[in-house]
Amino acid sequence: MNRLAVLASGYGSNLQAIIDATESGRLPDTRVAVVVSDRREAYALQRAAAHGIPTIYHPFLPYRQAGRSRADYDADLAAKLAPYRADLVVLAGWMRVLTMAFLRHYPNRILNIHPALPGAFPGTHAIERAFEAFQRGEIFETGVMVHLVPDEGVDVGPVVVQQSVPICAGDTLETLEVRIHAVEHDLYVRAIARVLGIPTEEMRA
Repeated sequence: MNRLAVLASGYGSNLQAIIDATESGRLPDTRVAVVVSDRREAYALQRAAAHGIPTIYHPFLPYRQAGRSRADYDADLAAKLAPYRADLVVLAGWMRVLTMAFLRHYPNRILNIHPALPGAFPGTHAIERAFEAFQRGEIFETGVMVHLVPDEGVDVGPVVVQQSVPICAGDTLETLEVRIHAVEHDLYVRAIARVLGIPTEEMRA
């Protein structure tokens, strides 16, 4: 049984897509073993609880107030995750750059999703920045990539899967976001399957 640890800071729609894939058989012999959030109000925690998945709330504020470092926070996060024996750590809207104090525990076993193509719009607000670039006539498509997280670089890969998303003349930021999120939900499941060596529907065809 493949065990996933999902780290999420917010709404958790990608988490939900992953849970649905494990329950529907699209990701066979795979389950979400634990969901972690750094924000108590994150809806991702409620999604996990609704499916009987253990949760961990691991806030950074107490570390900052005590003058402790990001590395301290990440080392403790790794210690909290250790009992769940995760085969893969999945960052699903985790809004904190992880340091090597965490990353070294999961070499080539941490995935992140980013709503842009490789090399384009790293960091936050990628969809908004792509839409603004489209309005300036600089680009005509954006996309989604899922990449491994071997070090502390932000949205740099190596890339596991990617998919282009056209930006249409009548698009608003909201319609573009909806289309990108739909691609995210499918692409993340395919990326997890690829890294874990699980045959997908596309591979079986």
